[in-house]
Amino acid sequence: MRFTPWLRRAAALAAFSTLSWAHAQILIGQTVGITGSAAATVAESMKGAALYIDHINARGGVGGQKVEIVSLDDKFDPKLTLDNTRILIEEKGVIGLFMTRGTPHTQGIMPLLDQHGVPLVGPSTGAIALHKPVHKYIFNVRAPYQREVEKAITHLNTLGVKRIGVVHVDDTFGADGLAGAQLGFKANSLEALFVEKFDRAKPDFSAIAPRVATKEPQAVIFIGTGAAVVDGIKALRGAGVTGQIVTLSNNASGGFVKALGDQARGVVVTQVFPSERSLNHAVIKEAMDLARARNAGELTPAMVEGFVSAKVLVEGLKRAGAKPDRAKLHAGLESIKNWDLGGMELSYSATDHSGLTFSDLAIIGPDGRFRR
Repeated sequence: MRFTPWLRRAAALAAFSTLSWAHAQILIGQTVGITGSAAATVAESMKGAALYIDHINARGGVGGQKVEIVSLDDKFDPKLTLDNTRILIEEKGVIGLFMTRGTPHTQGIMPLLDQHGVPLVGPSTGAIALHKPVHKYIFNVRAPYQREVEKAITHLNTLGVKRIGVVHVDDTFGADGLAGAQLGFKANSLEALFVEKFDRAKPDFSAIAPRVATKEPQAVIFIGTGAAVVDGIKALRGAGVTGQIVTLSNNASGGFVKALGDQARGVVVTQVFPSERSLNHAVIKEAMDLARARNAGELTPAMVEGFVSAKVLVEGLKRAGAKPDRAKLHAGLESIKNWDLGGMELSYSATDHSGLTFSDLAIIGPDGRFRR
């Protein structure tokens, strides 16, 4: 059997055997941080996507053709994301890309998508720049980060929490999240108690945490990814910050909770999909059933994102018809209108590639599970 790195990683984590991809006929590329600061969440989203792709291939694939995800590790480094994308498109000949992670990472490959006419399905970033203006080759699945942050601030305000500060990574993702926070402050007639930023490549909270502590915030909106946010939250708590910590859906994974350890309880994480335990949504039950059949353990929010994004990819491939190529996949995706993927409706058009608009809040309970 031949496994791509993506499938090897997903198989090891899922503890179930995956299909041989040796005779795959539809190649889809992925560049993502299999290692690096986002690795824990990436592993779970890949695991969720593998549940659905394996399921489809076990039933004969799409139009009799198996689907293979060819994945390259970019270590969550935007430069490697660009290099990997070039390899996937120009050397591997993939007809589409799937679930990149990171705002500057995804923005950096947009010229290559344009140059080669390659659709990207389900980038795991809610950057507004990927929604507005509409990018011809980017098909978002998750809601924008700005919606998440604005909703979080509105919720805090309704609880009487008004002394709210922001800590954000100093890149386009952080700037996007900060813009959403500013919208939230304005909508609720509030002002940020403070705004602090940290370096993406070398996060250091030794000076930031004491400054934040002197402000005595009731809540801190923490905009960043994976290990950096874990380190930042621990630094804030260590400096004596007792207020509510809120971070975004890019950290909605079991790995993130595990990394936080005894600091996880009470952290609020915004969500862009229904609860991973919600039987009211058919798509969640479908994912649960497949996970159970493959002994893949409990679903996590990141697994749900991978699963749903894989469903959208496969739907686009089905609509692409026989012998799908880049142009046919693009047309197939753009033809999706009012499609019920299991209790959630998704539509695309030439003027709208935003996908879903769902957003919610969850708090990490004492058992390490997300509670709505």
